[in-house]
Amino acid sequence: MQRVFSAAQPTGTPHLGNYLGFLKQAVELQESYDCIYSIVDLHALTVPRDPDVLRNDILGVAALYLACGLDPKKSILFVQSDVKEHAELCWLLNTLTKISELKLMHQFKEKSKEHPESINMGLFDYPVLMAADILLYNTDLVPIGEDQKQHVELTREIARRWNMRFGQTFTLPKAHIAKTGARIMSLLDPAKKMAKSASSAQSYVSLLDDAHTVRQKIKRAVTDSGSEITLSPAKPALSNLLAIYHLLSNKTFVELEARYKGRGYGEFKSDLAEVVVAFLSPIQERYTALLKKPKKLHEMLSDGAARARIIAVSTMKKVRANIGIGI
Repeated sequence: MQRVFSAAQPTGTPHLGNYLGFLKQAVELQESYDCIYSIVDLHALTVPRDPDVLRNDILGVAALYLACGLDPKKSILFVQSDVKEHAELCWLLNTLTKISELKLMHQFKEKSKEHPESINMGLFDYPVLMAADILLYNTDLVPIGEDQKQHVELTREIARRWNMRFGQTFTLPKAHIAKTGARIMSLLDPAKKMAKSASSAQSYVSLLDDAHTVRQKIKRAVTDSGSEITLSPAKPALSNLLAIYHLLSNKTFVELEARYKGRGYGEFKSDLAEVVVAFLSPIQERYTALLKKPKKLHEMLSDGAARARIIAVSTMKKVRANIGIGI
């Protein structure tokens, strides 16, 4: 059985783009693959974080994963820092990674522009830690959004370089990108990806937004000129809303275009809002119930870390032997 690894940072509440780009895939893949999912708290430290907020966010993300359908009996779910081998392998991979390669990473260049006063080595080295996360588990597939493809390519290059120098050690992973939903765009600007870091909360729908907030955000979402409801590159804003509608309702684009033929944006957006509300409601109910049992969440994450550690320790024994340390 092929192995899947993917991860997400505990940086506040995931939004609809996170669900459609990652979580939806994660839940589906666990039915046919050996899946390992990590809450990568070490990655989250590349920007200043309040310790108490970080702890709460870790539990919150775990609860949301479960509420969205992740099954700890079918998948491994754990917190990155609970498996120390991630940091060790990152250091070893650093010895084979070129500074020139890291300077080319889109995320580093973008973050450097956004926060020039707080550039740190963690932000610069982020892709190498991500490579360690993936390679530690002999991963075959990495479900990601399109914006992370460059990182997976770097991971493959680092693994290839290691295998050539020290002998076959790592599996070369492949990016697994959903055909639809891999890149859900901002509700206010279809040229930008939906993101929590946006200047306005109106640009995204949080998985925990209440019904009133969801309706207001969808109502205020930008649309394109004209009134025809159709999927078209010429209508990026509307196409983004249609993609959300399609993914949450399982209705095809053809069905949606036929349903709203001759009807305006207002009715379309009103219906979309109700689809989103109906989708989020049961997730929010399960999430609230799970957070009331923090001990069980801690136990589940601890069990996941123990299972992940077995694989990580085995990999690191081979890594150490091949590179010539740990005799």
